[in-house]
Order: sequence, then structure tokens, then C-alpha cells
Amino acid sequence: MIRIFPSVVAAQEILERRRYGTEASPALLASIQRVFGQALGVEEAVRRIVDDVRSWGDLAVEEWTKKADGVELERFNVPPEHWRAALESLDPKLRQALELAAERIASFHRRQVPQSWTHWDAEGALGQVIRPLRSVGVCVPGGTAPLFSTLLMSVIPAKVAGVRKVVVVTPPQRTGSVSAVILAAAALAGVDELYRIGGAQAVAALAYGTQSIPRVDKIVGPGNIFVTLAKRQVFGTVGIEGLYGPTETMVIADELADPMQAAADLLAQAEHDRL
Repeated sequence: MIRIFPSVVAAQEILERRRYGTEASPALLASIQRVFGQALGVEEAVRRIVDDVRSWGDLAVEEWTKKADGVELERFNVPPEHWRAALESLDPKLRQALELAAERIASFHRRQVPQSWTHWDAEGALGQVIRPLRSVGVCVPGGTAPLFSTLLMSVIPAKVAGVRKVVVVTPPQRTGSVSAVILAAAALAGVDELYRIGGAQAVAALAYGTQSIPRVDKIVGPGNIFVTLAKRQVFGTVGIEGLYGPTETMVIADELADPMQAAADLLAQAEHDRL
């Protein structure tokens, strides 16, 4: 639900920066108890999943995907020909929008790429050598609203920077499939490998590697509290780009604002809530 506040109320009550923690709703804690068979905090639940994947690899990923997502998978990898087929069958207008977004993202990030340099003087040389990472894992949300924008805005900068291998993980739908628009975006962005797994088990698989999922140098991308806490727990084993919670956005508008533009700004965040 999109809530609209008068400016005074916003200033007094909602413009607060709260520390990110591990608070969980009663519904989430009940779900954890149902899955684990005992009452656990979110952090401990995530730790157990991460430890299982580190110890047992694919077997643990398969088991936790079954328990958490309700999906039984015979394999995790989605072959590139499926991405290309999804792109070819995509609605032409949506494909055009994705292609435009991909080009604009690439154009922006090409201007950001730092270059190695060396300076020589009478005392010798000094400089900076910049090399791209060998591999990056990208977490792409795929539940209520498959965020193909996350895929484009995470994969394309890595490709522009020269990362050799970009691996995407995204949770499967109830049918075990992956959203067609995410597959299409993967084809456009130049993804190297894509796996239909999500949650803490996906982060752990990228951090430690399994029999079928490669270990990466860095993990990026948003997710729910399980993804975020898993990233925090594996940091040091791999690099991460940050810890992200739900987006909090305020749209400021007065009687002079264009109602259509204000409505578009509000609707841009509607994907974050089923209502």
C-alpha cells in the first residue's frame, strides 16, 4: 500500500533513519519454526543454512530450496538457449524498453571505468594498476515482482568493467521456472551462467562453491532479510557491495506538481507491496 503523509507528519514521524537490524515479524518467526522444527532467530536460521551449504554443497541447496521455496529441482542451471528463447518471445515493446535500458546503463558506466596509470619522475615511478575481478555473483529478486532492472543494473556494469564471469542467481517460481523477463534480460546483459536458486542458500553457494555452482569473488544485489544476513555472514570469504533493506522513498509534491509525474513516481515503488 502506498501511504501519503502531509509534510508536517512526515517531518515529525517518518523522517527517521533506523539502524538495520534483524527484527522479524511474528509471521516470519512462525515460518522459521515450521521449517526448522524449533524456534530460532533469523540470524541463527541463516547461519544454519549457510553452514549446511558450506558442508554439503548441492545437496543442501536442493534441500533448502525445497523447504524455503516449496520447489524440488533436479538441476539448478538454466541453459543459455532458454534465455535466448525468452528474449525472442518477449513482447516487442517490452524488449525495446529493455534494450534501451541496457544501452543507457552501459553508456553511463563506460564513462566510469578507471584506468591504470604510471607516473615517472627523478625519484622513480609510482602508479596504480586496476584489474577487474575474475567473477561476480548477482542476486536477482524473483518473487512477487521479478526485478529484471536489478539484473541489468548489476550485470552490465560488471561486464563493462571487464569481469570475466558473471553468475546470476534468482529464486524459482512455484512451477520451478524462472520469470521469462529475467531470462530475456540475462540474454541482453551478457550473463555467463544463471541458476534458479535464491535466499541464504544461493548466497552461500556463491561464497563457497558447490559441485555445480561456482565460487565467485564478489556477491552483489539485493534480497530479503535472509539474503542480506547471509551476505553479512559470508563477507570476508567473498566481497560484497553492501547490505540493503527495503527501499524507503518519499515523493515530495505540492499543488504545482504535475499529477501524472507524481503518480508515476509513486507507481514506480508499487512493486514492493502486493497491495
